[in-house]
Amino acid sequence: MTFKTLFASATLATLATGAFADDTETVSAFYEMLSNPGSQSHVAAFVDATSENWVSVGGYSGTDKTRDAFIGQVGSFGQLMPDLNWAVQDIHQDENFVTVRSRATGTPVAPFFGVDGEGRSFDIMTIDIHQLENGEIVKTWHVEDWAGALQQLSGK
Repeated sequence: MTFKTLFASATLATLATGAFADDTETVSAFYEMLSNPGSQSHVAAFVDATSENWVSVGGYSGTDKTRDAFIGQVGSFGQLMPDLNWAVQDIHQDENFVTVRSRATGTPVAPFFGVDGEGRSFDIMTIDIHQLENGEIVKTWHVEDWAGALQQLSGK
């Protein structure tokens, strides 16, 4: 038996025994809260899915957000865009990292980042990478196409 064959057999055996947890369900709580920011049950599920020291990396201020600050921001977005929806289109797990490609849609009811959308909606792509430890999300890196959203809202 060659080393490659032995390694492949050990890898298959590990996968078959479930030694690598499927964390996609845990990560789903993140998107359920984004799509239902006013729902206390979705906020509670997000809190359960994230560690107490969870960090959001990717804000345009250059400052990472704590879990409480992120919940507050999402709540504000929910008031500004009652129809806000974050639809997961693809999810992939590699050990303790889960990468998600999704689409965010919404119709602001007031100016958004200084743009009065006049009832227009946006539809943008987002990419997130979630790091998990012991079944909890400990850090999330994210990128959203907010420039594209503002362009759509301005009608240009």
